[in-house]
Amino acid sequence: MLAISRMKALILTHCISKTTPLSLFSSASKSIRSYPPTQFRTPNLVRLKPNTFVPYASLSSEIAPSGAVEMDAASRRQRSGEIHVIVGPMFAGKTTTLLRRIQSEKGDGSNVAVIKSNKDTRYGLDSIVTHDGVKLPCWALPNLSSFKQKFGLDAYEQLDVIGIDEAQFFEDLYDFCRETADHDGKKVIVAGLDGDYLRRSFGSVLDIIPLADSVTKLTSRCELCGKPAFFTLRKTEEMQTEVIGGADVYMPVCRKHYVSGQVAIQAARVVLESQVECRSCA
Repeated sequence: MLAISRMKALILTHCISKTTPLSLFSSASKSIRSYPPTQFRTPNLVRLKPNTFVPYASLSSEIAPSGAVEMDAASRRQRSGEIHVIVGPMFAGKTTTLLRRIQSEKGDGSNVAVIKSNKDTRYGLDSIVTHDGVKLPCWALPNLSSFKQKFGLDAYEQLDVIGIDEAQFFEDLYDFCRETADHDGKKVIVAGLDGDYLRRSFGSVLDIIPLADSVTKLTSRCELCGKPAFFTLRKTEEMQTEVIGGADVYMPVCRKHYVSGQVAIQAARVVLESQVECRSCA
């Protein structure tokens, strides 16, 4: 009996106490409370410095300084400019898309200006007009390099967005877009034909693709079959690249009808030329 009593005492001395889930929670709670309270009460927030730039448009009236309606010229130049290109055949809605974007920028509070070539006099020189009659005032210029001077240097500094319609007529398109976006920090939205009636590069529109933030390729509807039209077919006999006209001169066509139309037009030109030669010989 004495031996049994000694064995029980030895077991009880080295026994491992049972641990319940409640006891674990209690011990964990004690260990958490041992941390410095400041590590849990105050999160490590990143606070904005007073001179951090925030666009005025995103500030409430209580935060924005009084009279801060427009950014100063230095802030505008520090912004990153953008170039967005809209291309496609005639009657694809390029001017409509340009006007829609310009109106959207204007609605957001941006200062905007629109330029077109003075070669296009179809609807007057003081506005750009879509084929369905929507119009917006514009500057009609022979080149883009003269815009800053004609618009006024102070007024130019306040511009945010510049739209360019019929861009294929501007020979200095590349230099203007690069300077305006890269150095002046302005957004430039360009609309123009990417190809002429022979499907060759038209003007400098394709040259600015490497500069562009985005390129939108629009399509029209083939006048002959109704399928998507990617090309412009000239219906008249003129051979020069620049012939300004509307539906009386051009029509949008699909690939099939462009090829067949070019064959028919070329055959008609041969017949007309042969008739002229016969008359001269007579």
